Amino acid sequence: MIKTLLMTALTFVASQAFALNITPYSAQALKTAQTAGKPVALHFHADWCSTCRAQEKAFQGMKGAPALKDVTLLVVDYDQEKPLRKALKVRSQSTVIVYKGEQQTAMLAGETDTAALQQALKSAL
Repeated sequence: MIKTLLMTALTFVASQAFALNITPYSAQALKTAQTAGKPVALHFHADWCSTCRAQEKAFQGMKGAPALKDVTLLVVDYDQEKPLRKALKVRSQSTVIVYKGEQQTAMLAGETDTAALQQALKSAL
């Protein structure tokens, strides 16, 4: 029993090492990633937005993609982060902005195609 639990835990930890990291937005998380020159993306998401939900489903499907293991996707609450939206000139929910460090590498709005979203995330690698 203990051996099975240990193997399950190790498998989970190992799988997380090869996964797109999806986490809620915080200014500190963005700053830390950008300062370190890491690939980071902002997904401006609204719960009431059907396009956002389709994007969320696509991103969840990418969690196991080894090619995206170094990318962090920060989910921004579109309705709450108005100053950030204004600063980044985001005009609509379902906008995805990708950075390598502080350099913007891609920006999509309303895109739900998994391949296009994945290509945008890869632009920061």
